[in-house]
Amino acid sequence: MSLKIHNSLTRQKETFQPIKEGKVRMYVCGVTVYDFCHIGHARSGIVFDVIYRYFKHIQKTGGLEEVIYVRNFTDVDDKIINKANQDGKTCREISEKYIEEFYRDMDALGLLKPDVEPKATDHIPEMISIIEKLIEKDHAYQAGNDVYFDINSFSPYGKLSGKTVEDLLAGARVAVDEKKKDPGDFALWKGSKPGEPEWDSPWGKGRPGWHIECSAMGQKYLGEYFDIHGGGKDLIFPHHENEIAQSHAATGKVPVKYWIHNGFVDINKEKMSKSLGNFFTIREVLKEVNPETLRFFLLSSHYRSGIDFSEQVLKDARIGVERFYRTLQDLMSLQTKGGSEREQNDPRLELILSTHKRFFEEMDDDFNTAAAIGRLFEWVRAVNSLLTENPSLLLANRDKILQDFRDMSFVLGVFQQDPGRHFEKETEARLAKLNMDRREIARLIDERAKARKNKDWAGSDAIRDQLAAKGIVLEDKPDGTVWKFQ
Repeated sequence: MSLKIHNSLTRQKETFQPIKEGKVRMYVCGVTVYDFCHIGHARSGIVFDVIYRYFKHIQKTGGLEEVIYVRNFTDVDDKIINKANQDGKTCREISEKYIEEFYRDMDALGLLKPDVEPKATDHIPEMISIIEKLIEKDHAYQAGNDVYFDINSFSPYGKLSGKTVEDLLAGARVAVDEKKKDPGDFALWKGSKPGEPEWDSPWGKGRPGWHIECSAMGQKYLGEYFDIHGGGKDLIFPHHENEIAQSHAATGKVPVKYWIHNGFVDINKEKMSKSLGNFFTIREVLKEVNPETLRFFLLSSHYRSGIDFSEQVLKDARIGVERFYRTLQDLMSLQTKGGSEREQNDPRLELILSTHKRFFEEMDDDFNTAAAIGRLFEWVRAVNSLLTENPSLLLANRDKILQDFRDMSFVLGVFQQDPGRHFEKETEARLAKLNMDRREIARLIDERAKARKNKDWAGSDAIRDQLAAKGIVLEDKPDGTVWKFQ
């Protein structure tokens, strides 16, 4: 493996070397399950799904023995408690409902299931054990029924975000609490309050703080020191900063070798916000476009960069997806035979056959899906050119071309449907959105044919314009009129 990863901890690209040779262990912070997922969740989910797929491909080709991917659910939190009180339900009912909704969204987007998907509430004993170690080592202290981590007891605090404690806390929303030794100390255990879920602990009934959850689940399934920890950039501080502090302080070991953080999704060049009215859930977007289009769009930028979401970029992504499926369909249906030895040296064929190698070179450079997709666009241009000018050359090499493409499309999680099935589903979805069906279009085409026969050109044009207004184009051919979407 020649993979290089940008490590958020060191702020530079590093050659990836697994801690245990031949094995990759990755933990990604999952969602807090109290509402429907938005497109920011989609981006993070897809980014780490592609990273997981990349390692699974390397494993399939013999480059790795084992890949373990853990993604948790935070199912106890202030937001869940507030939602439960608002809806008159229990926290468990809220979390179970939105875990189910999470799966609906992520399954639609084609995410592979992680190897382990732990829930925070199933790991309370592990959290208590870590907290006890921190108290024993004077990194944490009890204040009433609460327990806090003492950030001044851990000198590397702030290394991930690259700031001092003073910088991190300046302007931050730090709750005033006279029980804390320092305003930046964070809760490991919260004493119970009326109406909140609670568990027994050495410090009285209560519930865990947010940060301790991931330390406990990461250690249980991946060990005290594992390869990759990921999440959105918004988690760098305080969540991941605090996670490093408590894990390192409890075990005496650096907990993670490589930290990976994905960038944000903006809406029409503005930060996504419910207050601005530009907040979109995944299922809202999937009413407008198919899942592969959204996935393709989100992978069109490097995962660390911000990405701007708009109606136009979604339209462009849909056109791109359709182009690839159309090319695949044409390639798979080729029947021409032949091809001379001289033709085998065609530079377009050489480009097509070398795309697999160049695609993975881009992926090896910090999972650069944007550049990898650029290689695929070079591929589709070359294939289409040969389809027009020398299809026999493609047919002679089709098995390898298609297998290479399957490898690349698996890693990206796109272009994995049968092209005919893809177009059928896409057509049905677009017709449903227009509140039309094929019979209605056929009826209008028949009416137009009658109008043309009667030389009613105005009536004929009116029907054409009526369909064109819905994005449906008519093409008159010798054997009849066919229709397609613009």
